[in-house]
Amino acid sequence: MKPPKRLEPLIEDGLIDDVSRQLMSGKEATVYVVRCGDEVRCAKVYKEANKRSFRQSVDYTEGRKTKSSRQARAMQKGSKYGRQAQEEAWQSAEVDALYRLAAAGVRVPKPYNFYEGVLLMELVTDAAGNAAPRLNDVEFSAEEARQHHATLLGEVVRMLCAGVIHGDLSEFNILMSSDGPVIIDLPQAVDAAGNNHAQSMLQRDVDNLSGYFGRFAPELLTTQYGKEIWSLYAHGDLTPDTSLTGRFTESSKPVDLKTVMRVIDDVKKEEEARIRRLAELGGDGSR
Repeated sequence: MKPPKRLEPLIEDGLIDDVSRQLMSGKEATVYVVRCGDEVRCAKVYKEANKRSFRQSVDYTEGRKTKSSRQARAMQKGSKYGRQAQEEAWQSAEVDALYRLAAAGVRVPKPYNFYEGVLLMELVTDAAGNAAPRLNDVEFSAEEARQHHATLLGEVVRMLCAGVIHGDLSEFNILMSSDGPVIIDLPQAVDAAGNNHAQSMLQRDVDNLSGYFGRFAPELLTTQYGKEIWSLYAHGDLTPDTSLTGRFTESSKPVDLKTVMRVIDDVKKEEEARIRRLAELGGDGSR
């Protein structure tokens, strides 16, 4: 097919050799199947802000770091420079989250490059080597639903332990690859330690999973994994290997806010130290 204009710079710079076809067009981006040397990958071309149906919200962007105080002020004022900076930050949020989560062992597409508003990443495939279907296009037995639900809860926990909440997780942004579910679409990813809406967004993500898989295994509809996961996280007891029960009992004791904030601050300090170590090693590879 004729390469879209947004992909021409990547072809000129040798990052892409050929554009095979359009894979999908969503609320925030259009994805193409591309050839890079001997490998087949996908290129996610972000739509301009006025052409997206998914609107940025302060609920998502709260707590995100900016490059400078000047940039932060411009974004708050909504100037032309500020809108451009905000758009760049929205796009790079997914790139940063992908590298961060891939390093933590979360099942996400492997990112390769981010250039001129285009994200080059792994093409997730099914057993036949075709582009993997979305979760909502697949039927499951009750046992398969329980298995995939447990797998994805584990991924949600692993993400939270890495300091990230998807923020828009549902059956529409999970792919069924040849070896299990893969989580996609992360430009709205939330910083768990720096966002006041983190708990409600985690709860919504978990509820969406239980609601979808509950169509095939109805007992999942009465579980309380969201509250259980957040309680363990807030008390510093959540690890990627934590065994979940799906049960949660509300405590009548007053919340120890000092302890909660101390745990959140510890997580933020650990993440900042990790980012510094990456920078000392030569950057995170997202450019």
